[in-house]
Amino acid sequence: MVIKQVELEIVCGVTSRLPENTLPEIAFAGKSNVGKSSLINALMNRKSLARISSQPGKTQTINFYNINHAMYLVDLPGYGYTKIAESVKKTWSVMIEKYLHTSKQLKAVFLLIDIRHDPSANDKMMYEWILHQGYEPIIIATKLDKLKPSQVQKHVQAIRKGLNMKSDAYVFPFSALNKKGREEIWEYMDLLLDGAKDSEIEE
Repeated sequence: MVIKQVELEIVCGVTSRLPENTLPEIAFAGKSNVGKSSLINALMNRKSLARISSQPGKTQTINFYNINHAMYLVDLPGYGYTKIAESVKKTWSVMIEKYLHTSKQLKAVFLLIDIRHDPSANDKMMYEWILHQGYEPIIIATKLDKLKPSQVQKHVQAIRKGLNMKSDAYVFPFSALNKKGREEIWEYMDLLLDGAKDSEIEE
């Protein structure tokens, strides 16, 4: 997709009513320090539209980015930051669960995992939870530039094994530093969006 226009159009907090959008939505989830804001900025060819905080766990809203008036990229609150109060974590999980349950336009959920490490207990829990909500998580393995090329496949396989993924499930290695993996992620999202259009035509 050629990015012509991007706007942070909707910000939903705990007490906000979730929007009833008519455009397809693709959501992104991940730990607080996994590089989600950097990924979103890279996907949208912007430097600072999604703010990169020096304090992990600071984002406490669901942010809807309108891209080309054709889709919404949905940024979900990060999880797993130990210094966040349990009451806040519970509030976030309720908010995310409500979104996954009620959105009529959500087409896919991408889950970000740090490629350098085996999936954490929080990563595994989030993966299983998304599956339980009826979505097959698509993995983006971030911080690719931190590995040597010869190490990549070994770490990708460790993620697959750690999450007990199906053999045909997708893992996209990605680097926000050099944008490697960006085109592959967009190609897959374009396929998802084309599929959404086809479903609308059939209905």
